[in-house]
Amino acid sequence: MNALDENLLKDSKEILSSCKGKILPTHTGIEKQKYIGSEIIEKLSQKKRVVLKNLMNAILKRMRELDASDMDLGGLAARQMIWLRINGDKSPQPEFGKYEVEESNILVQSILMEGQREVLYDQSNLDFSYTFRLGKKIARHRADTYLDLDELALNMRAIGTDIRAYEGFGFHQSVTRIFNLAQTKEGLILITGITGSGKSSTMDAIIDLNNRSVAGHIIIIASPVEYVHLSDRCIVRHREVGRDTRSFKHGTIEALRQDPDIIVIGEMRDPDTILSGLEAADSGHKVFSTLHTSSAVESIDRIIGEISPVEQDRVRNRLADVLRCVISQKLVPTLEGKRTLAKEILVMTPSTKSAIKNNNTGEIYQMIGEGSKYGMRTMEQDLKRLYTEKKISVETAFNYANNKRRMKQILSTM
Repeated sequence: MNALDENLLKDSKEILSSCKGKILPTHTGIEKQKYIGSEIIEKLSQKKRVVLKNLMNAILKRMRELDASDMDLGGLAARQMIWLRINGDKSPQPEFGKYEVEESNILVQSILMEGQREVLYDQSNLDFSYTFRLGKKIARHRADTYLDLDELALNMRAIGTDIRAYEGFGFHQSVTRIFNLAQTKEGLILITGITGSGKSSTMDAIIDLNNRSVAGHIIIIASPVEYVHLSDRCIVRHREVGRDTRSFKHGTIEALRQDPDIIVIGEMRDPDTILSGLEAADSGHKVFSTLHTSSAVESIDRIIGEISPVEQDRVRNRLADVLRCVISQKLVPTLEGKRTLAKEILVMTPSTKSAIKNNNTGEIYQMIGEGSKYGMRTMEQDLKRLYTEKKISVETAFNYANNKRRMKQILSTM
């Protein structure tokens, strides 16, 4: 593994230094960013823009060599450094050199298209995808640029160039039957967890399982599109919010008229999307989606809580009817300094269905703990498994538990 090419760094710094000299002290706020876009980036020669793009690609390539999940640059908070998140920890990386805020403003805008810059100026934020060729593969990144005290900051998250094999997740055969279109044609399946918990990797593995095993039509609605699935036994469509469809809600409603077997909704982030997802599942389609929640019970409560009180009873009954499975996951540090997946699994049974309908979701945790024959397990049971297998420490098991009291009880009996 090599550091960045010195000639590329030198050429890039010369371009950035020359460009920043054109920015006047009177240029401030979003007007400064507009000036950079129209008077610097648009007038920059194609040759120089290629150099800056090559610098960004080299940084991202190095990020992958270091097995980092995220890269951050720009804004006063970065202290002129480029930061990487490696095994869960984010820290500055001196090998990339230093970039004054004006230089990082220019570098970030240099990789954006004119239409993307207009969205950034209008909303002070831009979600987008960024790709480049890495050998014979395409390296994809989920990106977000935003204002930090009037300066541009950028986060890039690496999207794997390969899908993790579904078989490596160790799901119970009952759970696999729920995931697989060949065996279950309808229902809502949720993959939940905080940001950076590996939800996308799990979802991609499930999509790939279906793509390889059954003839059908999969529509993926994402913001932005991350991994691009090549059609195998399924035809797989990718629709990016803001690019191919107006919103998750609109993409879901539109999908119902496109003869889908599986609809993947990138995130249930608002009431309209939730209701659209429930309608799609209720109409006999298989729907997968994600939530930023850390447990199965919290996921159910979040969906119901997002809806207005006058509609909650109706949504509670509808959710109980269409929900099939909830996977809540975390990436926890191992004894080897890496990270491994811990997951809680709820499979819908008559008892869990009744608990949701009767607004007794507090009873579901115990049902999960006693439902191993259906493939269920609590987060605490899975953390115990990882500790028993000597993959994580007892402190890690306790720190990452949702139910600290229950985790303490489990560990005390070992």
